[in-house]
Order: sequence, then C-alpha cells, then structure tokens
Amino acid sequence: MGLLVLLGLFAFCVVIGVPVAFALGISAIAAFWYEGLPLMIGFQRIISGINVFSLMAIPFFIFAGELMFHGGIAMRLVRFAQAAVGAVRGGLGIVNVFSSMLFGGISGSAVADISALGSILVPVMKEKGYDADYAVNVTVTSSLAGIIIPPSHNMIIFAIAAGGGISISKLFLAGVVPGVLMCICLAVAAYLVAVRRGYSAEKFPGWQALALGFVSAIPGLLTAVIIVGGVLSGVFTVTESGAFGAIYAFVVTLLVYRSITWEKFRIAVVQSVRTTSMVMILIACASAFAYMLTFYRVPDQTVALLTGLTDNPIAILLMINASLLILGMIMDMAALILICTPIFLPVAVSLGMDPLQFGMILLVNLGLGLCTPPVGSCLFVGCAVGKLPMEKAVRTIWPFYLAIFVAVMLTTFIPAISLTLPALLG
Repeated sequence: MGLLVLLGLFAFCVVIGVPVAFALGISAIAAFWYEGLPLMIGFQRIISGINVFSLMAIPFFIFAGELMFHGGIAMRLVRFAQAAVGAVRGGLGIVNVFSSMLFGGISGSAVADISALGSILVPVMKEKGYDADYAVNVTVTSSLAGIIIPPSHNMIIFAIAAGGGISISKLFLAGVVPGVLMCICLAVAAYLVAVRRGYSAEKFPGWQALALGFVSAIPGLLTAVIIVGGVLSGVFTVTESGAFGAIYAFVVTLLVYRSITWEKFRIAVVQSVRTTSMVMILIACASAFAYMLTFYRVPDQTVALLTGLTDNPIAILLMINASLLILGMIMDMAALILICTPIFLPVAVSLGMDPLQFGMILLVNLGLGLCTPPVGSCLFVGCAVGKLPMEKAVRTIWPFYLAIFVAVMLTTFIPAISLTLPALLG
C-alpha cells in the first residue's frame, strides 16, 4: 500500500501539471508520513542528495557551455565542420551532426546544443533549400551527442545514482565510442534522406579554408581536451576540471576570440544559474524518492520480475531498453537517471553487464526520450528554433530514430564498444 501511495501520488501530481521535481518530493514525503517514518529523515535525504562534492562540477560544466554558446565558439566549430564535410551530398545535414558532436562534447548538454547550433544551422539549411522538417530533425537527434560524449553532467548524476562506486573518468572514456558511433549512424541517415529528397552538395571551399577553419576552432576544441584530459591524467578532479574549463572558456571568448560582451556574459550567468537550480532541485527530491523505492525493495522485486518472466538475457536487455525508452518519453532525464539506475542496474549486473556499459545504454535511451513526444524537451526546443509545428517534425523523424536505435542495440550487445577505451586508458 505504501508503494501505491508513493507512485500513485507522483503520477497524480504529474498529470495535474506539478513540476516533476516537486512531484517527486511531495510523493516521497507522503510515503515517509504513511509509513510512520520521521519526516526529518525525509528532509535529510533531500539535503544529502545534493551534499555531494562531485555535483559541484555540474554548474561549472553548464557555465562553460553557456560561455561557449554566447562567446562564439559554436559558430567557429560549425565553420570547421562545414569546411570538412559540407561538400558531401546533403552536406549541411552531415555538418549539423558533426557540429553537434564537436560542440556537444564540450557543452555536455543536448538543449544547449540545439539552442547554440540550431539557431545557426537551421536558418542556413532552410535558406539553402533544405526542408524545415529535415533541418529540425537532424538538429534535434544529433543533440544527443551532448549527453553521451564527455564531458557530460548526466554521467556525474549516473555515477552518484549508482552509489558512487563508479569512476567518472572511466565513464567519460566509456562514452566516447558510443557517442561517435551514434553520430556516424545519424550522419548516414542524414545522407540517405538527403539523397532521397534530392538535396544538392555544397562546393568544397578548398584546403586552405579547411586549414583556417581548423585553426580557428582549435581554442574551442581544447576546452574538451583540457576538461577530459585533466581528469584522465589525474591532474584535476572532475570538479576542478569543470572549474578550469569554465575559466578557460571565459579567457578564450574574452581574449582570443574577443566575442564576449558584458551583456552576453550576464545572459550566460543567468542561464547557468537557472539550469543549475533546476538540476539540483531535481536531484535533491529524486534522492528522497529513490530512498523510498529502495525501502519498498523495488530494485529486488524488479530483478525477480524480469528474471521470472524469462531467463534469456537478450530478452531481458530488450525489456530494459524498452522500459527506459518509454519512461524517457514522459519524464525529465535527470530524475529518471536517479530513479531508474538503482532499479535496473542490479538487473544488468546480474546478467554480467559492466556498470559502465549499462550507463551508456541508460543515457542513450533516456536521451532518445528527449526527442520524442509527449514530453521531449529537445523536440520542443528544436521545433521552436525551426518555427515548425511538432507534428510535422514527428511525421518524418523516423529514419533518425532508427539510426539511434541501431547505435543503442550495438552498444547493448557489443560490450567492447563501451569498455575498450576504459580498459586501455583507465
């Protein structure tokens, strides 16, 4: 009955429009009260959820991404990608994908990717004769690179949700190959759709333009090298690397590119504070909610349920993927990482799966949910940037969903995709 109170009240709050963070907190406190547990313990769980030193890296990553967006680094990455792959048939679609891979690997945020690159590329693609739905669909789906290619603040949340025993530096390494693989699959889909629709190729700008574009993008690309390289080499902790990355991004945009103004800096600070506040409130309330799920032995019951349905590990993994994808369609990603990790990670581990590999599967599936209705925030932002009704985008987005699905299946059933780099360099 207590579990029904927890889940039922949460579902009711979501249906009537209560923000997910508050719905999690309200239902968790109600469950504490129903079980006769001291409410003080509930509030202590909420506070302890964000009283984690590693979480300090999140506002630094977010601030670095905002500085790079407003400071012009995104534009230079786009120019480099356009010079490199723009001459292929439907080249601007492929440029969009690889720009997301470069910028997403720096900003660590799918929404920031769409806001930064979408506002640049979608109007250009429409002007060059690309259909609006194609431009929006490529932008929205390729933004998932920001979730899985390091540095990603979602990886930090996953490491905490898994109990803190997973190395964040190894998680960063584990995300490189799956993220690049996903972008390659999306680039192939973008090319095939472009050929089917008869889009033309851009003219190759020449090797000199390619070299100049690369040189111009180097200071921005070094942001990711400094952040990830500093963690892997042991020079920085994750939090220190995030702080140094934010300082470096500010110095580059102020002294190298000279593109940051006081107004842009103010906007970057305000947006960073807003995003960080939302993430921290979600983490705090989801921690109390996850505590009650553990209190009701939901993880153990889930393991028993799935293994009771079938002893086929492939079928169980497919069910986990399907569950994550469906949940990702209706809830916020940060909250789902904190809720789903303690439920599904024991199942995956019982099948012999490495937690690093499961983390990649979790992030990509939940990320795909950000691109799907009814709650897909990336889809809403992309349609707003492209001035396109969501139903028109959803009608033709399926080839890009299929590309991500292929990447998810390969990551699920080929452990080496996620585990080779951590084994070699970890």
